[in-house]
Amino acid sequence: MPIDRPELFARVAGWLSQKENYQWLDFGDGRQTLTPAWLKIMTQRDTNLLRVFAPADDHTPVGVVALSDINREFKTARIWVVAGDKSFRASGYATSAASAMLTVAFRDLGLQAVNTWIVDGNRSMRIADRLNFKPIGCLRECHYIDGRPHDRLWLDILASEHEES
Repeated sequence: MPIDRPELFARVAGWLSQKENYQWLDFGDGRQTLTPAWLKIMTQRDTNLLRVFAPADDHTPVGVVALSDINREFKTARIWVVAGDKSFRASGYATSAASAMLTVAFRDLGLQAVNTWIVDGNRSMRIADRLNFKPIGCLRECHYIDGRPHDRLWLDILASEHEES
């Protein structure tokens, strides 16, 4: 579902302001949290596509999935996903939402490659594995959590490798 109402901007900003979520993120220049106003600006730029996701039987949003850095000339983007309501963690909703967003990226936007980075130790690596992302590199000790350096593991997937769910 699009993030198009003040209450959705506030809900997503609330998820992104929780340490258990923002410690794994970087929205540029070390910014790890976003205000509702920043989220609204992001949704208005054609380089971003953000959606909230919910269980099929309940339309209450439980997370956010996004394409950022969409480059139509080079046919690339970066994907990220956050399960905001942790009671739905490990339920498959984030994987399904990311898969659906990849379908949008490849089928609707005509992109050819989508990349992501995941901080070492983050459980999100399981989502990337399920979706057929391939490792492409590592930025070593460039992400800090509680003052300790961590690696960012880079992965990507090509349109030809995506299996629509």
